[in-house]
Amino acid sequence: MFSNSSKYALKAVLYLAVNSDESTKIMAKNLSEPINVPQAYIAKLLQELSRHNIVSSTRGPNGGFYINDQNRETPLIDIVSVIDGENRLNSCLLSLQHCNNVKPCPLHQFAGPFRTDLIKSLEKKTIGDMAKDVKSGKSFLPL
Repeated sequence: MFSNSSKYALKAVLYLAVNSDESTKIMAKNLSEPINVPQAYIAKLLQELSRHNIVSSTRGPNGGFYINDQNRETPLIDIVSVIDGENRLNSCLLSLQHCNNVKPCPLHQFAGPFRTDLIKSLEKKTIGDMAKDVKSGKSFLPL
């Protein structure tokens, strides 16, 4: 359901949420290794997220990417939507073009409730919520 790009973006944003703030910025080259994503790729994703105010950035010698209080209020669905577009989460699991409720693929009915719950959770959970879970040990992220 998630593209690799969305997975990478989610990992990067959550890493930033746990490890950065307005006084502690992280450059893409320093983010690449801990989250295991190529530097050029993560830089491109973060630039796109920055353009949409999902992450913050500063240029210059003390620059880098970071998560501020406003960014922390961003729902996770916004990250996926910016990276993959609105339709990715609603696309057919078998990648059939004409799959819909009227003409469903074999997995359509199986995936429907799961997809609905996932989208609701992504709309409800914020970057800050996920960072709190990592910091409290409720979930983990390589730090």
